[in-house]
Amino acid sequence: MSNLTAPQPRPSGLHRRVRRGWYMSRNWLADPTVAIGVILSILFAYLILAPVLLMLWDAVTVDFADQARSGQAEGALTTYYLKRATTSPVARYIFWIPLMNTALVSVIVIAITLVLGGVLGWLVSRTDLIGRRWFSTALVVPYMVPSWTFALAWMAIFRNRTMGGLPGWLESLGFTPPDWLAYGLFPIAIILALHYVPFVILLVANALRQFDSQLEEAARTIGASPLLVARRIVFPLLRPAIISASTLVFAKCLGDVGVTYIIGAPVKLDLLATSLLRTISTGQDGMSAVLAGAIVILGATSVLIDMKLLKSAQRFVTIGSKGSLHRTTELGRWRWPAFAFAGGFVMVGAVIPLVALFLTTIMHMPGVFTWENFTLDYWIGADLVTTALPNGLLLTGEFWVAAWNTVWMVGLASIGAGLFGLVVGYIVARSPLRALGAFLKQVTFLPYLVPGIAFAAAYLSMFAVPRGPIPSLYGTGSILVIALMASQMPFASRAGIAAMMQMGKDPEEAAQIAGAGWWRRAVSIVLPIHRGALVSGILLPFISGIKGLSLVILLAVPGTDLLTTYAVRLVDFGYTQAANAVAIMICLIAFVGTWLGQKVGKSNLGSGLGG
Repeated sequence: MSNLTAPQPRPSGLHRRVRRGWYMSRNWLADPTVAIGVILSILFAYLILAPVLLMLWDAVTVDFADQARSGQAEGALTTYYLKRATTSPVARYIFWIPLMNTALVSVIVIAITLVLGGVLGWLVSRTDLIGRRWFSTALVVPYMVPSWTFALAWMAIFRNRTMGGLPGWLESLGFTPPDWLAYGLFPIAIILALHYVPFVILLVANALRQFDSQLEEAARTIGASPLLVARRIVFPLLRPAIISASTLVFAKCLGDVGVTYIIGAPVKLDLLATSLLRTISTGQDGMSAVLAGAIVILGATSVLIDMKLLKSAQRFVTIGSKGSLHRTTELGRWRWPAFAFAGGFVMVGAVIPLVALFLTTIMHMPGVFTWENFTLDYWIGADLVTTALPNGLLLTGEFWVAAWNTVWMVGLASIGAGLFGLVVGYIVARSPLRALGAFLKQVTFLPYLVPGIAFAAAYLSMFAVPRGPIPSLYGTGSILVIALMASQMPFASRAGIAAMMQMGKDPEEAAQIAGAGWWRRAVSIVLPIHRGALVSGILLPFISGIKGLSLVILLAVPGTDLLTTYAVRLVDFGYTQAANAVAIMICLIAFVGTWLGQKVGKSNLGSGLGG
């Protein structure tokens, strides 16, 4: 008899798919990145996605306090708040006028930033500008300074006594600025433009460095005028960067509350951000949810447009290689005027505001330059004739409490954001479950689509009351730490993803062959290799958190003040010199942190601009 056995039937397609699925699921369960990724997905869904969704839910459900006015039961679905915000008698003052003011300010800011930022970006990236290397960093300084400190400096110079209080410099010198120059839309637009011009400089200058200057040279060789070269070659290639800068500046203007709070309050002018702040401070939860939702929609739309345009930017490319030319344009007789123009922007955008702020802190009467008018009382004075600030700033306990809160809250949030960002990057790059990495990548980017003031409103909706095992966190430092960490995740996660994508698997695979477990590989290989990315992922959120106001102004209370909210409270009480001193201290911390970040991370804010 033959020993041959009958051939076994081949497994069916369904059977093969089941076996493959079982094999893959076993690999996923054995891979620590899957378990860690699931935990992080749940965590960030709770800390980022849930607050935004809950805030939007508040806009369409009846609040307890509005049952009688809406004629509906608590928690019922309603359009009451939407109608009140858009068609009621108060809609004009709560929504439509702030919306028009926001649009007008944004248009002015975008126009100014594109003109100034475009010219300055071209000067530092494509010309023989005098001091080009120095300007490549100096022109970015106004973006490092908190935007609301420009508002304090503007008030110190242009404030008039028609609104009460101390005079500004100009009024002390004999010139009384009109109200339109001292307060309202015009100064708000100018201040925001000065703050965001460096942002446009970075975008435009980097774009200018991407295309080959041989195109311009070829056009000039055949007789094209400089205007024709700019219109037919330079502008089309810069169009994606210009539109991107416009949309991103608009998104940033939406969420900036400090400038309007300081400059607009004396004339009762609101933008959407300050209108939201007022509705929350008056306990109108449903209305605040509608306004926050409008800000989220506008901000998300602008950023999504920017992302779409960045994808379409691939159509605007030049063919080049290592031999591509980036020829410097000689300014000739325009070198000194260009130097004066760039230097003038640094003076107006950084030097004059900071000097004005500092001088107000050592003067009894602003703008009076006599020896007897100078004083250190606002810094180290004692027994001052004030109601609630009897000592100088450095001798005031509330200042040091706010400084300590700033250091530990922002520091802890930044460390958390940096570590989580690196782990998210590792999961995105290494997890065998691609859907998990994609979800983490998108959910950690979500805070970038939500302006700070709206994100703070979302956290109020989420954590102002107990929810399940989580107690109410409002009024504690915990809500500030969590909100600061979550709001900085877009930057921290992108830094982690970029770093991990550049790292090959060979070092980890070699360690795995040698018997090292996942935790040992992470501590001994991954962290040392990406120490620079981790430092950047911690320091950048720290610097941003130090000077940020829009997020924390809603969440901080007197017992949990940060330096930014402490300065705003001093402004409310009329202690202008003390508020300016706090602003100077914040700028000092921001500058030191930026310098330290550049040294440790071996980076430069002006890298890529020129020099």
